[in-house]
Amino acid sequence: MQVPWDQIVTYYLLYSLGGLAILLTLVHMLYRRRSSISIVAWLLFMIIAPYLFVIIYFLFGIRKRPSDDEKSPLSIDVEDEENPPVHHIDTLLRNNGLPPSSSDNEMMIYTDSVKAYQAFYSALNAAERSICISTYVLKNDLVTSQLFDLLIEKSRAGVNIRILIDSVGSYGLYLWQLPLRRLKKAGIEVSFFTPLFSFSLLNPLNLRYHRKIYLIDDKVLFSGGMNLAQEYMGSNHRAKYWRDLLYRCEGSIVKYYIDIFEADWAFIKELPEREVSLSNSSHNDKCELQVIPSGPDVDSDALLEAIIYAVHKASSRVWIVTPYFLPDELILKTLQIARHRGVDVKLITPKESNHLIADLVRSSYMRQLQEWGIEVALYEGPMLHAKAILFDDDAVILGSGNLDNRSLLLNYEVSTIAYSKAQIDQISTWMQELLTNSSFQMEPAGKTRRVFENLMRIFALQL
Repeated sequence: MQVPWDQIVTYYLLYSLGGLAILLTLVHMLYRRRSSISIVAWLLFMIIAPYLFVIIYFLFGIRKRPSDDEKSPLSIDVEDEENPPVHHIDTLLRNNGLPPSSSDNEMMIYTDSVKAYQAFYSALNAAERSICISTYVLKNDLVTSQLFDLLIEKSRAGVNIRILIDSVGSYGLYLWQLPLRRLKKAGIEVSFFTPLFSFSLLNPLNLRYHRKIYLIDDKVLFSGGMNLAQEYMGSNHRAKYWRDLLYRCEGSIVKYYIDIFEADWAFIKELPEREVSLSNSSHNDKCELQVIPSGPDVDSDALLEAIIYAVHKASSRVWIVTPYFLPDELILKTLQIARHRGVDVKLITPKESNHLIADLVRSSYMRQLQEWGIEVALYEGPMLHAKAILFDDDAVILGSGNLDNRSLLLNYEVSTIAYSKAQIDQISTWMQELLTNSSFQMEPAGKTRRVFENLMRIFALQL
């Protein structure tokens, strides 16, 4: 019998190369100081299909920017460091190298889609020098068509306008850029963050730009969870608007958002960051605010640390609003401990979100919360896309980040903490309204479904 040496040699080479690929990937994970759980999970996948999951790891498994030719760590000019911290979260964030809180701010929070649109449109219309927009989702629809018309008008009037869009979140415009031509023709600069088809940027494909920063004249800031599409806002009342938050700020905090936008823009355009001088605020209504940028360009996981620390320090309540609840084990354990300490822990999340897979994965986590006696409220209205975490009666986190691994560990995000009573009371009242329109019983899970839901937790990190 003739021995098929060519096949044996081929199989041996493929096997050896697969083993070498796994070994090199393991070295990379060790060098990046990945957690033991993460390393074991990736190795199990690579043993099953080495070539496939080695590629997936380098495309989607890297969290922080690893090399000098990619986005450098975010640098924010911190001022007034001599002011004492106003809250224990403030202390933690300062020790992470982030800006301190500031009290000379004005903040308006919009929970109504029409009022949010009117305030945003009015601010854009009043722009005299500059408009800077960065967002995860930008669509070409009836609402943005009105905004595009206004931006073109302002650009032709001499206003400098720049737009930064995520190429995955706004894949429709990325793949079909014809609607953007009229913006560019009017002198508006439009750029996509980590373009899909740039081979030099294959590494960061998994690191999405989820920040929402809307700046007018380096003076007025809008941010929160609202992207630019007709699901989020519009000039006319519609029953199907997603429930979300948008906040408007003036004061010292705007300078820090300018720093973040300028660093993001400089990375995409390969330009030096623009120097901005912000005039002192003279608002009568003082609001204590603090910014938390997070993502691959921030050395620490400050947002994750702030949430965990604040839950541990909470004495009366921790109320969470998030569209996607896919936490890591540390957050779960922290919430469990808070419940055992007698803290009122509530999770408010949509009964059905816009992502079926995320709903399947979250079920296991939510059942676990209910088993611990934590109240899980399933909002019955339109899609609940807002992100807010209320700690006792002295701090609330608002912004772009969901309570999931992707927002906390992978995406570029930005959040604001409000320490002032007016904003905390407004969010508390709004959360109570959500609770009155929620159900509190999940559908029972049989043994097969329970196993399937628990199995889906494997994929939680990447959703």
